[in-house]
Amino acid sequence: MRKFSRLLPLALTLASCIGVGLLPALAQAQAPAAKPQAQHAQVEEAPLRAHLALLASDLFEGRGTGQRGGDLTMAYLETQVQALGLQPGNGQSKSYRQAVQLIGVSTVLEQSQLSIKAAHQKPALPLSFGTDWVFSTGNGQTLNVFEDAELVFAGYGITAPEEGNWDDFKGLDVRGKILIVLANDPFPTEAEPNRFGGKAMTIYGRRGYKYEEALRRGAKGVLVIHTEASTLTSWPVVSQGALAEQFQLAGKEPGLALQGWLSEGAAQKLFAAAGLDLAQQRLAAEGRDFKAQPLALKLSGKLAARTRALQQDNIAALVPGTDPQLKDELLIYSAHWDHLGKQVQGDKTVIFNGAVDNASGSAALLAMAQAAVRQPARRSQMFLWVAAEEQGLLGSAWYAAYPLWPLAKTAAALNLDTLNFVGRTRDIGAHGSERSNLDTVAAGVAERMGLSIAPPRVDVGGFYFRSDHFSFAKAGVPAFSVSSGSQYLGDAEAQTAKRRAYGARYHQASDTYDPTWDLSGMREQAQYTLNLGRAIADAERLPAWKPGDPFGAVKR
Repeated sequence: MRKFSRLLPLALTLASCIGVGLLPALAQAQAPAAKPQAQHAQVEEAPLRAHLALLASDLFEGRGTGQRGGDLTMAYLETQVQALGLQPGNGQSKSYRQAVQLIGVSTVLEQSQLSIKAAHQKPALPLSFGTDWVFSTGNGQTLNVFEDAELVFAGYGITAPEEGNWDDFKGLDVRGKILIVLANDPFPTEAEPNRFGGKAMTIYGRRGYKYEEALRRGAKGVLVIHTEASTLTSWPVVSQGALAEQFQLAGKEPGLALQGWLSEGAAQKLFAAAGLDLAQQRLAAEGRDFKAQPLALKLSGKLAARTRALQQDNIAALVPGTDPQLKDELLIYSAHWDHLGKQVQGDKTVIFNGAVDNASGSAALLAMAQAAVRQPARRSQMFLWVAAEEQGLLGSAWYAAYPLWPLAKTAAALNLDTLNFVGRTRDIGAHGSERSNLDTVAAGVAERMGLSIAPPRVDVGGFYFRSDHFSFAKAGVPAFSVSSGSQYLGDAEAQTAKRRAYGARYHQASDTYDPTWDLSGMREQAQYTLNLGRAIADAERLPAWKPGDPFGAVKR
């Protein structure tokens, strides 16, 4: 009872925030088409804070995919957009929900026995699950058996014709084999400073790409060598959820029998057992003349898993456009509602509340929807909370494959993920907008709000490929995530330190809501996103990719 009494003030605040202006909002939504107003509807901080505090509370149990907390989150979002007066985004079923069909896979470690042996060596190499390696299956099978599957070092595991016909395989048959690959993609050189995006990561650096390329070549599995430098992620973050349920889209071509990570220390052991030096092999993999080479190592044993079919939902809500000619075109605002949920760690169950990631984005979308319904744009606007982002952008990938609105008539997708909880800034992040002419629109909106666009950054971690806007970009829709600026208006040194300290809480149970947070920067980030969306939704023409950008070649 005490837990609910603590939440009561939040609920009352939320009710009052929603109640204010609800009837005018409903009337506005049904009013005749009007010319766009110069003053945009304002995102309010009070509902933003209330939604954030509630979604990040223990009541929602970390909003886990396939868990009770996820069910509560979907019901909450659906109820809120209905109360705000938005229309169902799934017009075919007149529903706020889009069903996303998933397969859940849990590794059964006590029934799994995998070992790696060097040729002519009886004892297996000492590898401990969680410490040295983590693995799961990607093909949805309850049992995968490996009989002396040969290990192959495949460099970065890349085939990229546009990169000077880069090919790490060079004809080597890897069918039925286990590939050991490096994370990320090849470094730039003095002779080729711009190869593979220079210092930035390209699509070839994604772990998903490496799995897909291995699958195309008939490999049975992939183990990626982890380093913090190449992944910008610590080993505890990679390994902590290894035994948690993993998810994949149903109806998709089955994936690899084995997929996972090797710690750097374990990789050094493996290469030493094969008579090779890992550092030298890494260096060789940076050259165009590198060719995947078999290792004198074989993997044997079985990988057991529990599987289940389940449904999670994207929540989609619509503010119809007012222009008779343009209302059939759409602007999407997206944020993922899921986090890591409840996980068993040792003898206790831990809740990963994900306050910043991404209760912040989900709450911002609700506050933005409350503002947008009061003042519709010429084009229609969809507020889309996608499922299972933490499982590999699955909800947004499902939407892109089965869109609720024709992609050819979708102007752009603006995503919000991990928002500013520190304070207001002089700038705003629009990284990825430079791929299309959205960069010009983004800069204009920023200027009108007294902001500047944050300086371009070298995307070393490949962040453009790691959030839900990427699913829309792959489908040909101009898209990017609006991110926080870094030029703080207050005590810049202290605020920068506060932002950087979040890195230690990323994907940890310590990512919790703090009522002392200054949400003025988060509110402004949400307002900027809404204003940008409004500018796109009111423009005469749809945005377009810039010449030469690979996503521009995708037929919608």
